[in-house]
Amino acid sequence: MPISQHLLEQFPLLRPLPPPVKEALCAQMTLLSYAKRGMVLSKDGATQALGFLVEGRLQGVDFTVDGRNVGLYFVEPGDYFGELSVVDREPPSEFVVAAVKSVVAVLDARVARELIYTQPALASTVMAKLASRVRTAMEQRKLLSLQNPFQRLCVLLLQLQRQNVAGISHAPASAEATMDNAPTHQELAIMINASRETVTRAFQVLFFHKVFLREGTSLKLIRSDVLKDIAEGRIDIAKGELPPA
Repeated sequence: MPISQHLLEQFPLLRPLPPPVKEALCAQMTLLSYAKRGMVLSKDGATQALGFLVEGRLQGVDFTVDGRNVGLYFVEPGDYFGELSVVDREPPSEFVVAAVKSVVAVLDARVARELIYTQPALASTVMAKLASRVRTAMEQRKLLSLQNPFQRLCVLLLQLQRQNVAGISHAPASAEATMDNAPTHQELAIMINASRETVTRAFQVLFFHKVFLREGTSLKLIRSDVLKDIAEGRIDIAKGELPPA
């Protein structure tokens, strides 16, 4: 069904558009619901569209040659996805699945391209997002090259913390910052090519040393210096080098 202008306002990409343009978009977008692990976007499919997450969480994933699941990025409410296929008219380069039950607003690729062609500010934002995707992919390659899964997890947590605190910028995380609706251990595991059990054990160590505190579904980073030292290899937990809590 078409969406309301009130709902449209929750998407930062579309919020600055002139009212007549937003009114037209409302009639051209549809809402779709997905169950947990539902396929939202397939790299094997021909469908091209720009998707906006209304509620839930999505994860971009792909598979290695030996069939292992590799997580690439998360999509949070208010964010969008599918922009690469919209721009180059090629099939998606990854799968997008619902990490939890999710609702997505979908805009046909043809209409999305017309927006990019006619709205310079929107086009600039999309280009910045594409550049960010490239940088994230480069960071992911460096992350996966690390031999220690605990170190890989800490690198990823720092990356997610920066994104959570500063949006799309790369400002440093604060000494005490909260990651709301933190990803599950399984979601983090496929991002670092490790098992869920490995991630769970790593968090047990981080909680014991009060690097993080859990508050419901949120994680509060308490000792950012320690997390950074592990991520950069200055602390080796296998040798018991973590400082006292």
